[in-house]
Amino acid sequence: MVKILRSTVLDAPVDMVWAVLRDFNGHDQWHPAVRSSQIERGRDGDRIGAVRRFILTDGSELREQLLTLSDLEMSFSYCLLETPVPLFNYVAHVRLIPVTDGDATFWEWSCRFDTPKGREAELEALVGAQIYQAGFDAIRAQLNAEAEHADG
Repeated sequence: MVKILRSTVLDAPVDMVWAVLRDFNGHDQWHPAVRSSQIERGRDGDRIGAVRRFILTDGSELREQLLTLSDLEMSFSYCLLETPVPLFNYVAHVRLIPVTDGDATFWEWSCRFDTPKGREAELEALVGAQIYQAGFDAIRAQLNAEAEHADG
C-alpha cells in the first residue's frame, strides 16, 4: 500500500481557505488539472455520499465520493470510484488547521492506495506532484491574486 502525506502553509486565514476547499464540487474552479466537474443525481456537494464526476484537462474522466465532511474540524475525506489510473482502494483526507502566528493556514492532504507491483514510485510521484502540490500552488496563487485585488 502506498501512503502519501503532503502539507503546506498558506498565508491566508483558515476560514478563507476552508471556504474554497469545502466545496467538494468546486475543484474545477481552482485545480489546474480539472476541466469540469458535476455532482451526480443533482445532489448537494456537501452531503456525505455525494459523487463528483469530473474531467481532467487531458480528457480523462474520474468519479469520487465524499466520505466525511466536518466544518468543525475543517476536514473531509473522499474515495476514488472510477479512474483510468491504477489507484485501487484510494482514500484521501484533507485537513486545515489555523496557524495563529500570522493568521495563516496549515493544509494537510494525505491518501493511501494500492497499485500494481512496480508502479508505486511512479504513482506516488504523480499524485504527490501533479495533484497535491499542483493544488497547493493553485490555491496559493488564487489567494495571492485575491489579496492583491483587495489591496488595490
